[in-house]
Amino acid sequence: MNNKIPLYLDLIRWNRPAGWLLLLWPTLSALWLAAGGFPGWHLLLVFTIGTILMRSAGCCINDVADREFDKHVKRTAQRPVTSGALPVRKALVVGAGLALLAFLLVLTTNTLTVGWSFAALGVTLLYPYAKRFVSMPQAILGVAFSFGIPMAYAAIRNEIPVEAWLLVVGNLFWVLAYDTEYAMVDRDDDLRIGMKTSAITLGQWDVAAVMLFYGLYLAIWSVVVGSNVASVWWWLAVCIAAVQVLWHFLLIRQRQRDGCFKAFRLNHWVGAALFLGVVLAAARP
Repeated sequence: MNNKIPLYLDLIRWNRPAGWLLLLWPTLSALWLAAGGFPGWHLLLVFTIGTILMRSAGCCINDVADREFDKHVKRTAQRPVTSGALPVRKALVVGAGLALLAFLLVLTTNTLTVGWSFAALGVTLLYPYAKRFVSMPQAILGVAFSFGIPMAYAAIRNEIPVEAWLLVVGNLFWVLAYDTEYAMVDRDDDLRIGMKTSAITLGQWDVAAVMLFYGLYLAIWSVVVGSNVASVWWWLAVCIAAVQVLWHFLLIRQRQRDGCFKAFRLNHWVGAALFLGVVLAAARP
């Protein structure tokens, strides 16, 4: 078992925290906004640990679903399930166990949050297979990666107001932006094996679309959050995020693999900037 531990850690991308940070920042931002400040240690731990667990479970599901495709893509060919180093059954058991642990955490909240957790799980299971049939599966991922927002509001307020759904829409555009950058890395391989991605669907308009998605994300969050926390800290955070977006444009405009992958990996700093802006703005008297 001990010699398998590195394989299991690789399966859940333990050494690549950018994935769960992309999920965590909007979720924590929603917690702070719903609570009007610090949400308390209980919910902070539930949503932080739950986010890490569900992202790890999603990696297990995704690798099992894509194992026949991933072997033809240079970046993913050596993943534990794809390479045969870990059996499919064991990967599924790990994924199910992690999802169960996350559900046990959700059970410590309220009925509304528990109910929405089933919808979140359903979208998580759906996404890996959407890449076979949907021309922009990144939109499905956007829904999956945004479920922490309504669940945070449900846990704090026992309701999901309109502002939460507007934040979901904004976050969906952010996911479309950074996952299109990610898809641009593998475009040649995906074309060869028949995988559907936003980078392929958008074609020559991919860079312009990514910038449009970023713009919509920042605009929607600026309006929604700015109307709740009128503070210079929030607008400073938006400016810092916008500067990062411009840097991403410089990284992806030539559509080179390294630049696109770097832009994707560093996206969590965009979310971190906005989260910090929410925290500082909410802390103002």
